Amino acid sequence: MAIHYAVNCSILFTELPLLQRPAAAAAAGFDAVEFWWPFPTTAPTDAEVDAFASAVEDAGVRLTGLNVAAGDMPGGDRGLVSWPGREAAFRDSVAVAVGLGERLGTRVFNALYGNRIAGAAGQDDLADANLAHAASAAARIGATVVLEPLSGAERYPLRTAADALAVADRVGEPNLALLADLYHLAVNGEDLDALPALAARIGHVQIADAPGRHEPGTGSLDLRRHLDALTDAGYTGRVGLEYAPTTTSAAAFDWLAPARTRELSS
Repeated sequence: MAIHYAVNCSILFTELPLLQRPAAAAAAGFDAVEFWWPFPTTAPTDAEVDAFASAVEDAGVRLTGLNVAAGDMPGGDRGLVSWPGREAAFRDSVAVAVGLGERLGTRVFNALYGNRIAGAAGQDDLADANLAHAASAAARIGATVVLEPLSGAERYPLRTAADALAVADRVGEPNLALLADLYHLAVNGEDLDALPALAARIGHVQIADAPGRHEPGTGSLDLRRHLDALTDAGYTGRVGLEYAPTTTSAAAFDWLAPARTRELSS
């Protein structure tokens, strides 16, 4: 069964200005891209939003996944969902993301849960309210909000698939699902062979090899086997290529057989 890929242009093609990356992905043979939050603020101007959307449209690719604002990621932030005092910022970014999704056909939005904050009370109650709001906004365009377990962030509470699904169950919205990033899950000790049993609850899949978070073939994960198992179990969504290449962008996809770089159209 064909696996349909999307290039994460927030971690690949980083030698290029952000707005040039969708065209670079198209030139590399892909018809879909995804991004982390692509703006410097949670409430970008109309001109900033239009420039981003136009870069995707002009490249002739689809934006199949988008993160809502997550704070200062290089500085250690990992999301706004459970961050007291950032409710307005989170909801501003949800509105922008859903607006872009309506224009560009994006149907998966990643809402990073946020770090635990010492002394802050009610973070999970806040997360429930924010996620319910995001799920309702996304439902208007038939989209899903995904919850991602992360590795390498000590204060981030979602570490396993069960952690993320417990939050989804707690909130109770039908369009909340798991983002199964095989790299993060493997680093956190998840049994990747158990993921196919959760296929019906997986809203998006991303890959990088482990250790290292580089392209497939640089680590020890049998990513093709795991992806085949997920698709055999019924996962039909895109697979986001979210790795830091060990080589140039031009060679970042050499691990894909030439015949498979066009296994992309839905």
